[in-house]
Amino acid sequence: MPIHNAATMPNPVINLANLGGAYTPVEATELASRAGVKKGNMRLDKIFLSSVSAGCLLSFGAAACLSTTAAPWFQENAPGLIRTIGALVFPLGLVLIVLTGAELFTGNNLFTTIAVLHGRLSLGRMLVHWVVCFLGNLAGSLFVMAIICGYGGVFDSPPYKDFVIKFVTAKQVDPQWHQIFLRAIGCNWLVCLSVYLGMQGKDLSSKIAGIWWPIFAFVAIGLDHVVANMFFIPLGIFLGTPDLTVGLYIWKGIIPAGIGNIIGGALFCAVYYYYMFIFQEPDIPVDGVYYEDIVPSVPRHSRHGALWPRPMAHANDQV
Repeated sequence: MPIHNAATMPNPVINLANLGGAYTPVEATELASRAGVKKGNMRLDKIFLSSVSAGCLLSFGAAACLSTTAAPWFQENAPGLIRTIGALVFPLGLVLIVLTGAELFTGNNLFTTIAVLHGRLSLGRMLVHWVVCFLGNLAGSLFVMAIICGYGGVFDSPPYKDFVIKFVTAKQVDPQWHQIFLRAIGCNWLVCLSVYLGMQGKDLSSKIAGIWWPIFAFVAIGLDHVVANMFFIPLGIFLGTPDLTVGLYIWKGIIPAGIGNIIGGALFCAVYYYYMFIFQEPDIPVDGVYYEDIVPSVPRHSRHGALWPRPMAHANDQV
């Protein structure tokens, strides 16, 4: 009976996940790594403008979510139903972001972290990308909040204004710091799973379906997304929510939600998928193209910059 070297045997997890009409998990992880390289090496002005666009698009989804759930009778008598309706609407924002290629801070926690672990992107470039992306998302969110919805009077009528104040109080004023932090971890775990599933889809409808349901879950559960809160919480401040100040939002909103989102996206998603499908695994092509074929300066099977060496692929390995 032939003896196989465990280091060169194909990963059974990869082989079992032959999805046919979709990219396998290992292919999706490879694509995420390539996307992280592309995003991390973008010009700073393009990162910022693309991030502003993402902040605007996510805010449109957040505004639609608030508009559809501002129903006082349902809030009192069927809160689960009204939250489900809002959760079905909110994913619009992320779908628009992914399909238009805009830069969302929380989603990029997945892409750029995998690229850094893969040795294809420097830690410094990743951190610069995160900072610029975060600021761009904030600028876009504040623009839609203040100009389109605020001065545009979208939520000025009593039913909407009262609901926004009640919603923001429950989301920002009442919870403890650690509660927002822990909810943010779960939130970006689901958001990064959403963009990961979207990357697995090969056609438009598959991508939308993959993106939609994890986002539905995080909204239905009531988790905290730092970029979505860049619309929700400042809108509450704009409309005069009692006990809500900019300082409170920064301390109990941006900081715990931002740190929690990074942990959820970078650790619970990026590190996990990297370890499962890239760490000490042979390089694989996606649609017949190796990474080294699109970056000729990196020799095939070179471990240039990688954190750990991985075995070379063999002709009889199945992917």
